[in-house]
Amino acid sequence: MAEALDTVLITGASKGLGLAVVKELLDAGYRVVGVARSRSREVDALLESSCEQFHFECFDLNRVAEIKGLVAVLNKSYGRFYGLVNNAGIGSDGVLATMHEKDISNVFNVNLVAPTLLCKYISRGMLVNRRGCIVNIASIIASTGFSGLSVYGASKAGLLGLTKSLSRELGKAGIRVNCVSPGYLETNMTDGMKKIQLDAIRRRSPFDRFPTVEEVAKTVRFLVSPEGSGIHGANLIVDLGSTA
Repeated sequence: MAEALDTVLITGASKGLGLAVVKELLDAGYRVVGVARSRSREVDALLESSCEQFHFECFDLNRVAEIKGLVAVLNKSYGRFYGLVNNAGIGSDGVLATMHEKDISNVFNVNLVAPTLLCKYISRGMLVNRRGCIVNIASIIASTGFSGLSVYGASKAGLLGLTKSLSRELGKAGIRVNCVSPGYLETNMTDGMKKIQLDAIRRRSPFDRFPTVEEVAKTVRFLVSPEGSGIHGANLIVDLGSTA
């Protein structure tokens, strides 16, 4: 269980995997601060039922120049954070040669620049406390590749590199840094994919299904919790054997 007043910041917290992580960490006893571009009905319900344990802030992580100010406001409101889960991410499905430069910039801003800056500013409080935990949500696409997801894959590969080096920087201060790389999940990010594509991907797994957001969220919970204290600088793949 979490220690008293251990607070975890989760990005992309209004739906999908982020919302599942919120629920897991609330269940584990953490105080959770969720960040996303907008609130959802599920967030509203959690705010009503867990009003003292769950808090939510609307913020678009594409506004990378404002992240330093966001963290200052969060620290003033909630104190120093014990945990950070960089979950927010966007995909831009399309061949690189025809992709608009603005779309490329948006993917890198949300998927890599924003997590890097959040690590930079949130970890300052962790360094003062000499304890903390960071979990970056990457993707198996970072290592396997997929046609039409070159920019998305590059941004997630950057998260893997960030995790490895940051674990070296922060480990001496008692701060653990890890990565979780989910396989394909049936969320809004895969809604635009054709059924034939999804069926082909699903068949790669010996289980003939995609992992659920709950299965991935439980892995994040494990890494954040004391039970995961021996894992540092790692990348845990949750894909039901698709890349085995």
